[in-house]
Amino acid sequence: MDKNKIMKQFLKDSLGLGVLLWFIGYVLGFIFFALVPADVIGWYIMPFGTVITLFAAFKFIKGKDLQYYFKVALVWTALAIILDYIFLVKLLNPAGGYYKLDVYVYYGLTFILPLLVGWYKNK
Repeated sequence: MDKNKIMKQFLKDSLGLGVLLWFIGYVLGFIFFALVPADVIGWYIMPFGTVITLFAAFKFIKGKDLQYYFKVALVWTALAIILDYIFLVKLLNPAGGYYKLDVYVYYGLTFILPLLVGWYKNK
């Protein structure tokens, strides 16, 4: 595969899927905002986000080695942190703050899940 195709695929896997997964979580946050107390929204989103992320990683990431999945994990985590800061912390300014245990667990899962999928696919 030539370098251009590899880069195009990496951009799809990292930026494309990363933004899509973040946006799904963002929308779920608005849905759950109407259903559960604001301070536990993240815990309600997390099971759905985990399943969706695992599905996306298994089904759509086309990387051949663990290093590729590591790079995807870095981009996904960076996107989550940056987009959360812009669209949740700054734009919505949640009462009581945003950065709590559920958010740190979510960032950890965002990094770990693609690595686990890459490890599983390459064992």
